[in-house]
Amino acid sequence: MTPTSETKTLTQAELYLLALAGAVVTANAYYVHPIITRVAESFEVSAAMIGVVPAGNQIALALGIFLLLPLGDRVSNRRLTGIFVAAQFVSIVVMALADDFSVLVVGSSLLGFFTIAPYLLSAYVSKRIPKKQLGHATAILTTGIIGGILVARAGAGLVGEYYGWRAVYIIAAVLMLVVSIGLPLMMEGRKGAPSERQSYPALLVSLFPIARQHPEVLVSGVIQALSFGIFLAIWMGLGLHLTSPAMGYGVDVAGYLAVLAIVNLATTPRLGRWADTIGPHKARRIMTIIQLVGITALLYTGHSLWLMLLPLVALNMVGPIVDISGRMTFLDQAPDIRTRLMTVYIVMMFAGGGLISWASTAAYYYAGWAGNIGLAIVLSILALSLSQFSLRYARR
Repeated sequence: MTPTSETKTLTQAELYLLALAGAVVTANAYYVHPIITRVAESFEVSAAMIGVVPAGNQIALALGIFLLLPLGDRVSNRRLTGIFVAAQFVSIVVMALADDFSVLVVGSSLLGFFTIAPYLLSAYVSKRIPKKQLGHATAILTTGIIGGILVARAGAGLVGEYYGWRAVYIIAAVLMLVVSIGLPLMMEGRKGAPSERQSYPALLVSLFPIARQHPEVLVSGVIQALSFGIFLAIWMGLGLHLTSPAMGYGVDVAGYLAVLAIVNLATTPRLGRWADTIGPHKARRIMTIIQLVGITALLYTGHSLWLMLLPLVALNMVGPIVDISGRMTFLDQAPDIRTRLMTVYIVMMFAGGGLISWASTAAYYYAGWAGNIGLAIVLSILALSLSQFSLRYARR
């Protein structure tokens, strides 16, 4: 699919600006990872209970994706993005000012519910680039997301250690205010009427037949849910493990480890081109094999901060390519259904991620670091099995 005459092809500069905005928006969900211990102490809740904050965020995001993202096939992506980033700004302010744990959970859940912009951007960009550049363009957006996650985890750890966890969300609110003003100005409005005029209920109901007609998006959604769950299980567990009496580090150390993801800023665009070359199914299978090896290595290196570095670097590199290759399997379909296909994919991703994030803190509560890694190994085996099945199905 090449861009239509009604749209202009995005320049590299525009693509990178959209990626930067996506970085700021995405970062909001990840500030809590390195400071989770400080937040739990502030509200005097247990390690198992604090998991409600990220779990509520992820599950609400899945609900928001289901209810709001399909509108992207009917309403201007520019208009929707402006509304959603403004709502995120308000939600972060609620979190920063929360004086009760339930208010914090509500703020985090509302923040997740309105985190729609990064997924609107994927569909928006896919309609404004040549098909042969889809992997590379998706990788650029993903690089922005990685950068946002990197800054969120590293910055939150440092700020949280020295200035308290509330300072993290005050800074986040300022960044979101800037994005709320700037992102809609960077985007092109819809020209002409959409190809379909459906009522909102019909638009939601249409998700089910569309998913049934494109089973690849269901397989990719499950694989990404498992891969995202692995990411959450490891990093949520790592924040608790490093600050435990056995390891004795501060929350800033979890932030320092997050800097390992900086390698992704260089590798992800290149691996995106590689996925364009060999195909998404084969690329995903290779990445899930490396993922399983890296997780298994953590089972034996978890006692040493230094020994964990290599498998953590490998896992940071692998995760984004699993996601990119998954999106490539359906973002070349008809433009007027891409946002709904993305809806199915992201709902599955975050519903699974939300449940697994809660399970990961519970696993740590009952079985420590070994429990987290054991959970991640099981998820990785499932992801690899489905990737192999998907590759065989695609060859038919």
